[in-house]
Amino acid sequence: MSNWLEVNVAVTHEAVEAVAEILTEAGSKGVAIEDPQLINDLRNSGTWELCDIPEQENTEVVTVSGYYADDEELQGRLARIDAELEAVEERIGKYRFGNTRFRKVSEQDWANEWKQYFHVTHVGKSLVIKPSWEDYTAKEGEHVIEIDPGMAFGTGTHHTTNMMMERLEKVMPADATVFDVGTGSGILAIAAALCGAKDVKAVDIDGVAVRVAKENVEHNKLSDKIEVRQGDLLHGTDGTADVIIANIIADIIIMLLKDIPVKLNDNGIFLASGIIEERVPDIEAEAAKQGLKVDAIDHRGGWVVMQMSKVK
Repeated sequence: MSNWLEVNVAVTHEAVEAVAEILTEAGSKGVAIEDPQLINDLRNSGTWELCDIPEQENTEVVTVSGYYADDEELQGRLARIDAELEAVEERIGKYRFGNTRFRKVSEQDWANEWKQYFHVTHVGKSLVIKPSWEDYTAKEGEHVIEIDPGMAFGTGTHHTTNMMMERLEKVMPADATVFDVGTGSGILAIAAALCGAKDVKAVDIDGVAVRVAKENVEHNKLSDKIEVRQGDLLHGTDGTADVIIANIIADIIIMLLKDIPVKLNDNGIFLASGIIEERVPDIEAEAAKQGLKVDAIDHRGGWVVMQMSKVK
């Protein structure tokens, strides 16, 4: 069984994207972003040793976590993370609360920790997310997604995944072909199939995520509709799609945008999530350069889902 090191960095909301990118580029097999908490709540709880960032009562603290295999490359990765976090601080000023924290976890520890707070969740009008270890009887008209996240990311409880599922429920064309970029646990691919897609290609660069997603697809009896592959963004897909979905981070979505017009059918829909509100102008500007227009934006808890299509 593999051992992993969890690296936690508590930061201001504005620095989330930069820190997530640092942890990803250092080789994290996914990045977890916890919902913001107010600085005064954290101080009262004693959760974090706070640094000398100018404080206001409503200052938000977001915890960004990366996960790294405990192998011969680990110390080099940690040194790189520390250097790049320092470099960001030189550019934008103080943004971290306390020191970077580390915790050793095994795959078994990971699974048990998820079980403490991952429970049946209702999303939109008809979707229900059910952990594999809990019982639930579906009501008429409900579509149940059974998920065991394992070491992959994606339980559907975070705003980004939740909003994406709600928008899939609203806009999914009948019998659509869907590409799910950065599938993680496979939850959005499964949601797309349950919302009416007939053919879903789910892609992730991480082999652990691919394995977990395949298992979740099989458990939901959707192997006839969903194919999971290992690949880098859209490079793991063939042909074109009616709907492309990507729940990643803003900088990766900006990289992805140049490929969307080629891979998206003329009347197709691109849904992008994992974006903090402050990065919306950056996404809009790059989308316009690539011949895409923004048709709708959903907001929740400082995060957005953006719906785009080709300019006609």
